[in-house]
Amino acid sequence: MTVSDPRANRDDVVEFQKKIGLLREEIGRVIVGNRETVDGALTCLLAGSHALLEGVPGLGKTLLVRTLAESLSLAFSRVQFTPDLMPADILGTTMIGEDDAGKKVFEFRQGPIFANIVLADEINRATPKTQSALLEAMQEHSVTVARTTHRLSEPFLVLATQNPLESEGTYPLPEAQLDRFFLKLHVPFPGRAELAQILDRTTGASDVQVRAVLTQADVLSMQRLVREVPAPDHLKDYVVRLLQATHPDQDGATDMVKRYVRFGASPRGAQAVLLASKVRALFDGRFAPSHDDVKAMALPALRHRVLLNFEGEAEGVKTDQVLAELLKKLPEGKA
Repeated sequence: MTVSDPRANRDDVVEFQKKIGLLREEIGRVIVGNRETVDGALTCLLAGSHALLEGVPGLGKTLLVRTLAESLSLAFSRVQFTPDLMPADILGTTMIGEDDAGKKVFEFRQGPIFANIVLADEINRATPKTQSALLEAMQEHSVTVARTTHRLSEPFLVLATQNPLESEGTYPLPEAQLDRFFLKLHVPFPGRAELAQILDRTTGASDVQVRAVLTQADVLSMQRLVREVPAPDHLKDYVVRLLQATHPDQDGATDMVKRYVRFGASPRGAQAVLLASKVRALFDGRFAPSHDDVKAMALPALRHRVLLNFEGEAEGVKTDQVLAELLKKLPEGKA
């Protein structure tokens, strides 16, 4: 398929939408509502990157990740992060074993990171040393142990959860770690109708078994299609100006940015915004992203990459408020 073939593009987009519809339907058999969060997780999967899910306990963050994994024919592993968790507990370790001839040899025993979908549950409960063990895996899709580099199987996706309320016994994620997450998704509290539906599903006798509706080949094919979606120059310029405007000393910075922001987003933020916009366009049946796609994906892609200063934190300003004002005032430019 070539980008210059409009008919092939239309056919691929229709097939993409069909597969996403199957996946959403299967996940919806277990997960009530949370469409935006589900689509955010799927966006990270199709972009080949990772998601940080933040929400109070009991909102189904872990259930969402497990259901997503079960609806795909992919290897899944779960790591419960605790203060005593060590890097080797995640990556694996080299041990002494025996070969067929009975000789002692060193062999590498893979850790739970060697899966397609890894659930890092309550990631902020582990020490910084253990958190940093994920950096190479998340960025390079590889693990280096005892000077030997081991490639991870594709697709590779880390879905991490954290509770925003508790501070005791937790270790805030460092900026370098946060920057590796493609999107930061806020899991909302369900409404009255959704709560009633949750009660029906969880207190009755029925036990829903999730089926695998997509294969590894399907996911890799969809990831390739995302990369083939073209983005016009004026839209890329808008993303660049948006990124620059998150820095208080750059052109386009709003009054809120200048007053409350210490550091703006990194170039990874611009990459995340544009790539997520391509996925959103495909979700909507389009083979080109728009300004609306960029505006919709800017908050989850940038909220964890923009750091507030002391004044912003003291006044209780939210990063989403700063970004919302910036998106409102930033001119789109000419097509």
